[in-house]
Amino acid sequence: MRILSSSVLAAVILAAPGTAQEHAPPAEVLAVHDYVAAVSAERIEADIQTLVDFGTRHTLSETGSETRGIGAARRWIFEEFERISAECGGCLEVMYISDTISGERRIPEPAEVVSVIAIQRGRIDPDRYVMMSGDIDSRVTDPLDGTSDSPGANDNASGMAGVIEAARVLSQHEFDGSIIYAGLSGEEQGLFGGQIVAAHALDEGWRIKGVLNNDMISNIEGVNGVIDNTTARVFSEGTRAVETEEEARIRRFTGGEVDSPSRNLARFVDRTADQYIPNLDVMMVYRLDRFGRGGHHRPFNDAGIPGVRIMETNEHYDRQHQDLRTEDGRVYGDTMDGVNAGHAAKLTALNIAVMAQMAGAPPFPANVEIEGAVQPSTTLRWDMAAGDAAENLAGYRVHWRLTDQPQWQWSRFVGRVGEYTLENIVIDNYYFGVSAVAVDGSETPVVFPGAAGSFGE
Repeated sequence: MRILSSSVLAAVILAAPGTAQEHAPPAEVLAVHDYVAAVSAERIEADIQTLVDFGTRHTLSETGSETRGIGAARRWIFEEFERISAECGGCLEVMYISDTISGERRIPEPAEVVSVIAIQRGRIDPDRYVMMSGDIDSRVTDPLDGTSDSPGANDNASGMAGVIEAARVLSQHEFDGSIIYAGLSGEEQGLFGGQIVAAHALDEGWRIKGVLNNDMISNIEGVNGVIDNTTARVFSEGTRAVETEEEARIRRFTGGEVDSPSRNLARFVDRTADQYIPNLDVMMVYRLDRFGRGGHHRPFNDAGIPGVRIMETNEHYDRQHQDLRTEDGRVYGDTMDGVNAGHAAKLTALNIAVMAQMAGAPPFPANVEIEGAVQPSTTLRWDMAAGDAAENLAGYRVHWRLTDQPQWQWSRFVGRVGEYTLENIVIDNYYFGVSAVAVDGSETPVVFPGAAGSFGE
């Protein structure tokens, strides 16, 4: 929790628009290191085991039993969120979000797809959200087999356990924006849980600025023989799925093919790992998901909500979507044997560090524009945040990079202004963006100018 002295509030809140700050905010949020250190591999492993012990969590599995099937699993997750909420004085709003799906290839008969959501409301900007999600459901070889044992230890009890652990850690602190902890169902049957929750978010007017989808975060031994606990992947789409023809026409001439909000969210994840997570290097993969495959961030992208997938680097396909069996001495199945709780803890800590910064940041720069054609300098403009939600705003930072570089290379803190000109930096040679910075140094991802990079209002 950040408590601002009257002198700091006077310097920050009462600063006249258009006046640059004398001093930049800190470049590091020290509290984030404490959040990272609080993550427990032991708790995560215990939660993975609990989920595995439900036998199967297939979307079409048993719902009435208290010990087996997806019904028991989602009720346990709900109760766990309730217990976490009780420990923070009722700071979480826990709910089910569901709909009935039928007539689909993997859900031929009517089935209720139920996700579990816990919301930690922000202190001054409660309608702005960042979300961490994992999947409740599991499957074996036959996607319609809802009765066989399907432990789903890594895929995706690991991601779900990470979400629960993130709630345990971050619920002990207050943030300016809101955090959503989500257990999504129906992923293996066609990403239906994500579709249902995304639609609900739009109906409710939730301003979700980023979805961190965690799907398989505990395996370190790849089918390619590589064993590695020091890397992770983040997948992100290059252009917005909801881009209009006119927006695409503009992007063709101004750039933005690799600067969607999802792509800049991925850059933010990468930078966060470098700064706050020891012995972890993030590989940014310029693709929506693995080749020809899908994940539960996609329905949010489809709805215009920025989302990325965070996961292990080296997959072991013998442990994914497999009947439990041994053939010719080769063991198949997603069991606890393939779980590395330490790696799951490391990736959970990465999510926590990202969400703490995004929830602690001021409102995102809105309506970012750029100009500078046939000029020696480049000018960026944006709507400066105002009102109670901007109470923690220290100012803005402008960023630029060479057009063939994956990460932002240079930046300059410019204070509480809505316009800034970079003298003698030619617009043709770089990509540009703007981020908002809080008094304590918490910062938004970079917002690329125009519709191509907009995180929405």
